[in-house]
Amino acid sequence: MGKYDLILGDTLQRSTLEADTVDLTVTSPPYNVGVEYDPNRNGGCNDQISYDEYLKFSKRWLENVYHWTKPTGRLCLNVGLDKNKQGKKPVCADLTRMAMSLGWQYHTTIIWNEGTISRRTAWGSWRSASAPHVIAPVEVIIVLYKDEWKRDRRGTSTIGRDEFIEWTNGMWQFGGAKKNGHPAPFPLELPRRCIQLFSYKEDIIFDPFCGSGTTIVAALDGGRYAKGVEISKEYYKLAKNRIRSNSETYQTRLLPKEN
Repeated sequence: MGKYDLILGDTLQRSTLEADTVDLTVTSPPYNVGVEYDPNRNGGCNDQISYDEYLKFSKRWLENVYHWTKPTGRLCLNVGLDKNKQGKKPVCADLTRMAMSLGWQYHTTIIWNEGTISRRTAWGSWRSASAPHVIAPVEVIIVLYKDEWKRDRRGTSTIGRDEFIEWTNGMWQFGGAKKNGHPAPFPLELPRRCIQLFSYKEDIIFDPFCGSGTTIVAALDGGRYAKGVEISKEYYKLAKNRIRSNSETYQTRLLPKEN
């Protein structure tokens, strides 16, 4: 136990992983809201493209993750409910429909309430019905699966009674993450809950947008195997160092191999 693969590569390349190898993907892709992911231009992605381009990008990686997922595999997709920059867009609805058009089956949507609206300044028409702006301080976790939702009970579950009762309520409330060298990390609690609730011990957990390695850390802490892909050299190194500092007992495979 404690094995993981950290891959410096591109999630848009089908050859990055083998087909039918992933039990659960937990990820938060770029939101396309103008975040500067890699100021040193060491790979990274453009987070300020047109909405049509963003949907095309999303289609490509969703297709690949579907290809890499086992028939009984699942996907927990953390995205914004909607998008306000470059015009209002129903991101959650659009990505759900797109995923289903590619073969993913829909299970549920979990609402993640961070509890705060950071530095709100845009009210639209102040105290007027003319054009008020409504902002929901939540994100969502879209839960999808490949072929069949029900899995064989022979796997070992690691979730406790109280956690199961609390987390099967689809309104989750916990704070966001502090920046740790990555401009848009998600909190460890998010993948931890998804992994404990939707996977068995020794399952293979995957994050196609590995970032600072949060999903890998949560997977290893939960007794799972882990795979992560990161396109940015800077964040690949950040994830590598973070995972290693979390525990020296993990068995690591870094791809491509380092000298």
